Amino acid sequence: MAKGESVAGTDIPPGGFVQLLTPDGERIDSVTAADGTTYSVDFTDEEYRELYRDLVTVRRLDTEAVALQRQGELGIWASLLGQEAAQVGSGRALRPQDMAFPTYREHGVLYCRGIDPIMPFGLFRGVDQGGWDANEFKFNQYTIVIGSQTLHATGYAMGVTMDGKTGSADGEAVIAYFGDGATSQGEVNEAFVWSGVFNSPIVFFCQNNQYAISEPLERQTRVPLYQRAGGYGFPGIRVDGNDVLATFAVTRAALDNARNGQGPTLIEAYTYRMGAHTSSDDPTRYRISSEVESWKAKDPISRLRAFLSKQKIAKKDFFAEVDETANKKALDLRERVLAMPDPEPVTLFDHVYPNGSPELDAQRDAFTRYQASFEGSGH
Repeated sequence: MAKGESVAGTDIPPGGFVQLLTPDGERIDSVTAADGTTYSVDFTDEEYRELYRDLVTVRRLDTEAVALQRQGELGIWASLLGQEAAQVGSGRALRPQDMAFPTYREHGVLYCRGIDPIMPFGLFRGVDQGGWDANEFKFNQYTIVIGSQTLHATGYAMGVTMDGKTGSADGEAVIAYFGDGATSQGEVNEAFVWSGVFNSPIVFFCQNNQYAISEPLERQTRVPLYQRAGGYGFPGIRVDGNDVLATFAVTRAALDNARNGQGPTLIEAYTYRMGAHTSSDDPTRYRISSEVESWKAKDPISRLRAFLSKQKIAKKDFFAEVDETANKKALDLRERVLAMPDPEPVTLFDHVYPNGSPELDAQRDAFTRYQASFEGSGH
């Protein structure tokens, strides 16, 4: 345990959530849920510092991505600003054998899985389809269609069970990410049904950032989202999604339950999207500035920094070094994005099938002739 004092263990109040680090940076030793589960963490000082480094780095890379889009270098970008703790906490809770199915916003989880941060930029710049090896990194490709990845994750999790890879501490588990708006999609509810019936080793991780693009949460549900799990026959839990420690603890417990054969869990990470839904969105049209300001006081990075400072786990030179390193990574990322070559249009046929097909070859030839017809025409 870190130096200094912390608040003794508490119970989750009705309608509350698991929280181990308050917005003011005060540590809570443990929290006990209504079902008797106690959540806590036991990190070393170095592990606390590394979590802070992760949070700062993914925010800085995200900020650079927003700037690149505004400068016309990316077609679109979905920012994670404000949701860093939900992503880093859950991403670091994954064990090496666990498989993650993201949406299009899980840049922090991608970073935690050891994937080069440049990889999704090819997708958003329009030069490739996002080419990392999902099996190598245990992190599937980004999914643009809202909610469809939950069915992919459910099928994968059912396969894990069929392969006999559950029932022990070294078993496999699956995590599916989605937002609060996706809970209104049929695919997500179908995934809940199948996972519950087949007791699949999956964690449904909902980042409730309060808005489905412009629709606030009260337009989507009459009850807290985590309570929906009961209707499908598995537990749900709400966690402070701006608290990286609590998010880690809750996600690690749910994943371990899944790998040990105890079935699905729905986690509602209660957080806030500080920026726009995507770079095509204008949030000032549907939310007021005072609401945004109130959430700034709950910032995930500020609270962890306050904790590190109060407990004398980190000093000013550490924070300065983290900022400098993150800035260097962001500059390197920018240079690499700008250096991405524009692909030849005909390459869109390259990865349709692993070994091609006669029909695909004919289509490629027709497209090549069509392109050649414009040579010398000024088009």
